[in-house]
Parts: sequence; structure tokens; C-alpha cells
Amino acid sequence: MSETQPTPNTGSANAAAGASAGVTQATLVRKAAAKSDYKPADVSPQRRVQRSYSVRLWAIRHSKLLEWFYRRFADAFLLLHPVWKGLGYGRVEAPVKFVEKRVKGFMFDCRMCGQCILSSTGMSCPMNCPKQLRNGPCGGVRANGNCEVEPDMPCVWVKAWEGSRNMVNGDAILNVQKPVDQSLRETSAWLRVTAQAAAARDTANTGASA
Repeated sequence: MSETQPTPNTGSANAAAGASAGVTQATLVRKAAAKSDYKPADVSPQRRVQRSYSVRLWAIRHSKLLEWFYRRFADAFLLLHPVWKGLGYGRVEAPVKFVEKRVKGFMFDCRMCGQCILSSTGMSCPMNCPKQLRNGPCGGVRANGNCEVEPDMPCVWVKAWEGSRNMVNGDAILNVQKPVDQSLRETSAWLRVTAQAAAARDTANTGASA
């Protein structure tokens, strides 16, 4: 009775050989892929990530300008409070959120937590932190200022500090932030802040008149 010789696993062998030679698995897969003239246009995840980093870093570098703009924008939104209230905040939530999600998503890679604190974090969204830390960096920031979880990404809080130094109210970064309220996720921070500002203004006017 003859013994059946096991068929060598060439894939594992190649992977092992590649690993010993310092070649990554991704490189081996790419080399083994069928060759063709077709190359997808701008769908590389790495390229998309790099582009989002570029815009985020631009926003942080221009945090003072964006702080000025956001103040005017908030004032304009507050002036429209009677409109939002007349139509019903619940009714305008969907269209406003649609615009907010796309504008802030492009500029800051916003995750729509509904509790935006960009004005307190140097225009660097803390929700981009893989650990979603809201009060400063963890102890794993790399020597080059990058994230310990995403080695190619600058630490969100390192950039937040840099951005805050350019802002008029940059010391707001020292304020302790509350934990994220998950019930507010995917809601409009613009409308929520406007409603709160209107309520505070009305309370102040009532107190002054009394």
C-alpha cells in the first residue's frame, strides 16, 4: 500500500517566504492578482483616507478663520430661530442634517455625534480618535505625534492643541467635556445649539425685564 504524499500548500509557502523576506501579504496578493489595463479611478481606500486627512489638516491650520466664520454662521442661524420654531424643529431636522452632515463630513470628517465641540478643540473633531476620547490624548501617542492605533494618522488631540493655539478662544480646549450622549447621534448639532442659545437668550431677557 503506497502512502499518499501531501500536496504542498504553495500559498502558505509563498506567504511564509514573503514574510521572511520582509514582503507584506498585501504585496503578495497584489502581485498574484490578474493583470489588466483597467485601473479603477480614485477608489483606493488609502487615497480616500489621505484626502480626508488633507482637508482635516487644512481646517486645523485655518482654525482662526473657521472660528470667525462659525461665529457669524451661528449668529445667522440664531436669527432664523423664529423660522425653525414656526416650521417646527422636528420638521426641519432632516434637511438641515442632510446639509450639515455633508459640509462637516467634508471639512472635518464629522461623525455626526450631535454634540459638536469643534470650537473647543481647534477645529479637530475628537470623534476621529479611534478611542473617541473627548478630553485629551491617551498615553499612547507616538514620538512623531501620530496615533498609536492608526500609525499613519496624526493624533487628533495633538492637532487639536495646535489648532487651538491659533484661535481667539483657544483656551476652551481646557474645558472638561461631558461623555458622548449616544442618543444624540445622527442629529443636528446646528439646530440643537441654536435652540439652546435661543432659550438662554429668552431666559436672560426675562430676567432683565423682571
